[in-house]
Amino acid sequence: LTGKEALTHFPSLGGPGGSGPGKGHVKQCELLQLSRKQKRLCRREPGLAETLRDAIRLGILECQFQFRSERWNCSLEGRPSLLKRGFKETAFLYAVSSAALTHSLARACSAGRMERCTCDDSPGLENRKAWQWGVCGDNLKYSTKFLKKFLGQKRIGKDLRAKVDIHNTNVGIKAVKNGLKTTCKCHGVSGSCAVRTCWKQLSPFHEIGRLLKLRYDDAVKVFSTSNDAVGHSELAGPHRHGPSAKHPALPRPTDLVYVEDSPSFCRPSKYSLGTAGRTCSREGNCDSMCCGRGYNTQSRLVTFSCHCQVQWCCYVECQQCLQEEVVYSCKQ
Repeated sequence: LTGKEALTHFPSLGGPGGSGPGKGHVKQCELLQLSRKQKRLCRREPGLAETLRDAIRLGILECQFQFRSERWNCSLEGRPSLLKRGFKETAFLYAVSSAALTHSLARACSAGRMERCTCDDSPGLENRKAWQWGVCGDNLKYSTKFLKKFLGQKRIGKDLRAKVDIHNTNVGIKAVKNGLKTTCKCHGVSGSCAVRTCWKQLSPFHEIGRLLKLRYDDAVKVFSTSNDAVGHSELAGPHRHGPSAKHPALPRPTDLVYVEDSPSFCRPSKYSLGTAGRTCSREGNCDSMCCGRGYNTQSRLVTFSCHCQVQWCCYVECQQCLQEEVVYSCKQ
């Protein structure tokens, strides 16, 4: 999230409401693994430390959800080594972390947890004179503006890896922007829509995570090429078909990009724990996840609630049932 480490496991910041005023807030900022400039910004923004913690949690959980059936399951083990390389997985980490921070900052503004920002108050809607702007909208404008300052992005001349990291960070921010919707509620006699209350609302983060996973599946391997017209190097991908096939294609702003082929993640390494012991679906991903080693089959009894009935007036009564479940796990 800092631009140096896309997802870092922050230490505990204490209980809820940890963004309190005064020295408590400053102490939280000092606990975070941030650069000197970022800590200075953190100290100036009451509520930011707690929002950073929320963003880290959001990004980690979404990454692990999206990769739950893959060989690399976005575990925390091996992440420092992974972030030093230019794999597709590294690209996803940078994108999902910047998306999580953008999303969390915008939501923190509308929830009143940040002192220097509030609701989004710039509707820019058609027929807005006939609409009554209400409800606290997610402040994406402030979020993206602050994030660029916080990350301190700079275009670095010939450093291919720096260009790739900045590109993937921006892909995450764009994914959040593309999910911003205008939600309206009608007010009027007999259900008429004479007056509408409208607000800006971000998509649920699961939708953004799913979009970024699709971008990961179609990620583009790039290299650096000189552009004589603009006088500096830029990212370039594989040649495309057609009249311009002689020239390398530029990656689109929405493409995740990488520079190195990923390891298999089958065996334990400095990048992951491997797939031994991971559960899988026999009809789905066992062959791929287990890397040809085969899988073990184990039966177990699980307890679940069944035959539930609503009792007058206010509670549900259930029985406990047993069911046999077959679990498949990759061999060593």
